[in-house]
Amino acid sequence: MRIIVTGGAGFIGSNLLLYLHDKYPSYEFLNIDKLTYASNPAYLEPLSESKRYNFSKTDITNRNAVKNVIRYFKPDAIIHLAAESHVDNSIKGPEPFIMSNMVGTFNLIEEARLFWDSSKKEKDKVRFHHVSTDEVYGTLGAEGLFSESTPYAPNSPYSASKAGSDFIVRAYHHTYGMNVVTTNCSNNYGPHQHDEKLIPTVIRTAYYKKPIPVYGKGENIRDWLFVLDHCKAIDNVFHSGRAGETYNVGGRNEWKNIDLVREICNILNELVGNGPDGDYKNLITFVTDRPGHDLRYAIDATKLESELGWQNTQDFRRDLMETVQWYIDKYLQ
Repeated sequence: MRIIVTGGAGFIGSNLLLYLHDKYPSYEFLNIDKLTYASNPAYLEPLSESKRYNFSKTDITNRNAVKNVIRYFKPDAIIHLAAESHVDNSIKGPEPFIMSNMVGTFNLIEEARLFWDSSKKEKDKVRFHHVSTDEVYGTLGAEGLFSESTPYAPNSPYSASKAGSDFIVRAYHHTYGMNVVTTNCSNNYGPHQHDEKLIPTVIRTAYYKKPIPVYGKGENIRDWLFVLDHCKAIDNVFHSGRAGETYNVGGRNEWKNIDLVREICNILNELVGNGPDGDYKNLITFVTDRPGHDLRYAIDATKLESELGWQNTQDFRRDLMETVQWYIDKYLQ
């Protein structure tokens, strides 16, 4: 199988490529990535000598470039992760999010459709897997979970752009009969995540003994999913998911932001020590809340578990400690 992975030099994409390359020795991969500030090709160094791995620096908002790379590589499948993803950045400047997440998704799926149609590929022999987010559903109150039937209600330019891309992919299945699947995941954590995200920000600022910024009172709740478990879910859905279906991927692992920050500080106290006055929690600083900050996200992954047998195997404290250690090692380099 020949697979294009978009955004493969990013956080989830790099972890996914390493996982799939190791698991499927007969597969060939082409990573197309614009190499934005959030990408790092160094994460893919283990694949540098592989004859089954290729890279193309491609901006998916450039339709002609997308057309050329698809017709050059002749993929049997596309796993689409490339996206602008930082909510704060989308609030400051929405346009790149609309262009990358919506226009880029359109360029990819349209050029894939045209190529697969022209090469007379049978629809069940090709697949377009779109990787999205739980943020398209908006916000939850104190109770309840997001399911695949939850109405969309995005509250930020980022989540609105991802909702739009989800609808584009859905429409291509219903209009053209394309073999598509979509996964909507909860917050990921683990190695390779860019420093701007919550967990890396906490680790970095605490490690360097700077104020740890926490929005509002830290009451916002997120469902945390270890990136390797997410990669396994993508693998399951990509290979076995029903065409046209959406599958939610979550960790069943809800934490208030302030409690998560304190837990990271506890881990740093164990691994590093020497926190201010003996405790990194003394660095916690509450800052003005993000505009339109969603209160709570939580995923019901029953469909993925019951239909495809996926299981969330994370041990949160073990995996969080591994993540903290990865960043400490990075800072020591």
